[in-house]
Amino acid sequence: MDKFEKLRPVGQLEKYSTARHPLGLYFNVAVSATYTLPETFTLPIKDYVYKTCETLIGQHPILSAIPVGEDTDDTWWVRLPEVDLSQPVSFRQRTRDFPDGDEPDDELSELLQVQHSTGFTAPLPYWRLFILTDDANERRFTAAYVFHHATGDGMSGKAFHETFLEALHAAASLAPGEAKQIIPSPKAPLLPNLEAVHPLPASLPFMCNVLFRAKVWSPRDPGLWTGAKMFLPLDTHVRQVVIPAAVSSALRKICRQNNTTITCALQTAIARALFAHLPQKYTKVKLTGAISSRRWLKGEITDQSMGIWVVDYSDTYLRRRVANYSTTFPWDEAKRSRETLERVLNREGKNTGVGLLKYVGNFNEFLKGKIGKDRGDSFEVSNIGVLKSDQTDPSRPRIGRVMFSQSPNVSGAVLVVSSLSGGDGCLTLGISWQKGVAEQELMNAAVDTLIKELHGAAQ
Repeated sequence: MDKFEKLRPVGQLEKYSTARHPLGLYFNVAVSATYTLPETFTLPIKDYVYKTCETLIGQHPILSAIPVGEDTDDTWWVRLPEVDLSQPVSFRQRTRDFPDGDEPDDELSELLQVQHSTGFTAPLPYWRLFILTDDANERRFTAAYVFHHATGDGMSGKAFHETFLEALHAAASLAPGEAKQIIPSPKAPLLPNLEAVHPLPASLPFMCNVLFRAKVWSPRDPGLWTGAKMFLPLDTHVRQVVIPAAVSSALRKICRQNNTTITCALQTAIARALFAHLPQKYTKVKLTGAISSRRWLKGEITDQSMGIWVVDYSDTYLRRRVANYSTTFPWDEAKRSRETLERVLNREGKNTGVGLLKYVGNFNEFLKGKIGKDRGDSFEVSNIGVLKSDQTDPSRPRIGRVMFSQSPNVSGAVLVVSSLSGGDGCLTLGISWQKGVAEQELMNAAVDTLIKELHGAAQ
């Protein structure tokens, strides 16, 4: 490891994930997509995948970089001299039929359930790619890209598949035996960390408020539900929810009519679903969400870049406002949620929790000190938009069903909902939670109610 090329120290936001990883508090993110190859692709799928991975490793230097010293306060990125694709890439034949319509892909969920409880080990790459092949259609496969959160945010997972799709198309003329297994690492530098390209300012009142609550007095609201106190080990449960294309389209339309967004309607629906099953004594649930900061960054960082450039935001939902249990969806609350989110966006990265990470002295001690304490958040929502392909050109590979998912955060929210729409027109939710954080019956019932709420809202 000492002989590997040192690239740069990890940034503060990157360090938040490199510190969580060896402590077992959070392991990884995943973005999965199902591809269909044109009939002109006649070689084995493995050849096309290897050639495509070679292209991506050349485009994204983070794919050949790993963090060293994760359990210390002096963590650096180093470059692997090469990537042996047989290590991070694996191929599996599906044992069950590929799901039809809006059926969840239980086989993919089971794979991700294991992966979201499994970390990475140097000097192997800090990403894995699972290719699930389909016996009924030899040109259709699902690619599940699983990666360490310090190497990328959710948008990076989407960028992986967008560049994977283009590289697949470029590999159409691949000759037999041309694909390589051992890929030399590129010489390009890593893209800068968030703190290097954004000041992340914090106002004095904001900092004083955070400091007061952290050091002086922070009363616990007995009406706030946040599940069990923080505990180890992290054992993940994953569910996939697929909202059919017609329902997803109707939901987007009615969101626009009510001056809100899919993200804010989803947040409201989750709060409503939780209240439907929580005891009446709980009157409040708290959201934490992630916003991509790429919109404020100038220069080389774009939506096609791979790295972690996000900030956080929060919102609170009250039982009396969202849970009247009538058949009418509380659109006024979804609209209020959008107004809250717009205020955060207008601050352009000012006054966020991410901006305060620079004041954390020792991340390992800071995070270890959370075990056994109350959580601050009830649920987390991340929506990375749409991952689609050209569905009209028969010569190009196509993307259909997609899924965005991640490890639950031992020191974070109880329920994690990750949202992404695919080329099949379906809105897919990757929902995860730590086993034991709440009763399994409660969590499954809340997810079932969430499905009904989204269908009902779209009518």
